[in-house]
Amino acid sequence: MEPDEFAERVLDLVERIPPGRVMSYGDVAEYLGAGGPRQVGRVMALWGGAVPWWRVIRADGSPPPGHEVRAVRAYRAEGTPLRPGGVRVDMRGARWDGVEEGARG
Repeated sequence: MEPDEFAERVLDLVERIPPGRVMSYGDVAEYLGAGGPRQVGRVMALWGGAVPWWRVIRADGSPPPGHEVRAVRAYRAEGTPLRPGGVRVDMRGARWDGVEEGARG
């Protein structure tokens, strides 16, 4: 099964999330103006291994279920802001709005 147009758009966006930044599943859907968190999660489950999957997380800052150890390792390597305890991402400090750095006017 090949990714459809929605899946391609999700994967393209995820590839653009800068190191140290994240988007929630809902953020991705809202940015694209299509689908919802569950649809984004399905795309990531099927094809996310080819992109920086750890940068798409739950809205509460939790890493993708079942991938917590690898995700936290990646967050630490990239300098992603973490909440006290070091397992969840600090969404205030790490959330990416989809605007490329240097593109703000």
